[in-house]
Amino acid sequence: MAKNQIPIVKLSRRLGIALGKEKYVRRRPYAPGVHGPKQGKQKSRLSSYGEQLLEKQKAKAIYGLLEKQFCKYFEKASQSKGNTSEAMIQLLEKRLDNVVYRLGLAKTRRQARQLVSHGFVMVNDALVDIPSYSVRVGEKISVKENKKQKGVVKQMAEIHRENQVPKWLVCEVAKLEGKVTGEPQAEDVEMAFNPRLIVEYYSR
Repeated sequence: MAKNQIPIVKLSRRLGIALGKEKYVRRRPYAPGVHGPKQGKQKSRLSSYGEQLLEKQKAKAIYGLLEKQFCKYFEKASQSKGNTSEAMIQLLEKRLDNVVYRLGLAKTRRQARQLVSHGFVMVNDALVDIPSYSVRVGEKISVKENKKQKGVVKQMAEIHRENQVPKWLVCEVAKLEGKVTGEPQAEDVEMAFNPRLIVEYYSR
């Protein structure tokens, strides 16, 4: 399976968002490169196209998607009724790896994707190892019983305390499981990108 090979710290600094440990972005709040920060020079202003492209790149990096995958989500969102940007956010948020992350069962989306791919996660008591699986309202997401004693899983209860579960999910941390109770809404999602500009990018 193809994946982005750019180091997470380098990508975080390039996009100006914390994809991993936020301290790296705070320590060096400028794009990576051999010349370092440009002393005494103002940051050049992006064109409308540049702003749209940057927001798309941010969203792709946050959800860990490649261009072809991300484009498919936009195409599906554009075919749905209602607001395209809201539909796209819902599709991205309902990915199984994202839901595992949102439930607080993983520190990052990358870790959540690994848990799903390695057979740790059940949906309605059936094993699902496809990170892009789209969850539906009413479905239960849980950790496979024989995986609950694994080292990474034992840390989940502590991880959960550091995360705020969104309104459209409920989590029973003691059981290492959660449930989808509604559709994700834009106001419930803390976004580090502007979905409207992404729609404008693909609508050119």
